[in-house]
Amino acid sequence: MERDPFERLNDAVTDCTRCRLAGTRTRTVFGEGNVHAQVMLVGEGPGHDEDLQGRPFVGRAGQLLDRMLESIGLDRSDVYIANVVKCRPPGNRNPEPDEAEACLPYLRLQYALVRPRIIVCLGAVAARYLIGPDIRITRDRGKWTEKGGVWFLPTYHPAALLRDESKKREAWQDLQALSERIKQLS
Repeated sequence: MERDPFERLNDAVTDCTRCRLAGTRTRTVFGEGNVHAQVMLVGEGPGHDEDLQGRPFVGRAGQLLDRMLESIGLDRSDVYIANVVKCRPPGNRNPEPDEAEACLPYLRLQYALVRPRIIVCLGAVAARYLIGPDIRITRDRGKWTEKGGVWFLPTYHPAALLRDESKKREAWQDLQALSERIKQLS
């Protein structure tokens, strides 16, 4: 019996040694959610809790993300969630460019399988790799970019909102814009 393409890709990620992050991970964090989702959320990389559980956005930032989605009538099962890198960078640092470049083919394949109409870039790292290297999250958050028929929305990473609650108002505006765009595309 032919294996599911997501299973094959997950196996490739699990066995990956393309960069030095493979040597420090506990588990890879492939991604999860609705494989036919209209909306894909992309963060920078796994944190401590994600590394232990092998699931994206399960720590405090993930709990906030769940509440954010619920505030606009979405559930985690309605979206697909992934990261730029699939292994935790030491100390939760940002992924180095060579680490991101080693992992981006996996993210591109996830995107090709899910085929979302909207990609929400959670934080500057995801926005720079998916929209463009000149993106500055404080300047460009909330600004839609269309590429190849897909809408990209950069916004703050939930972890940034936990560190600086003054950004929550802007994040709420971005969620409202996301909700409106979903309605427009439906």
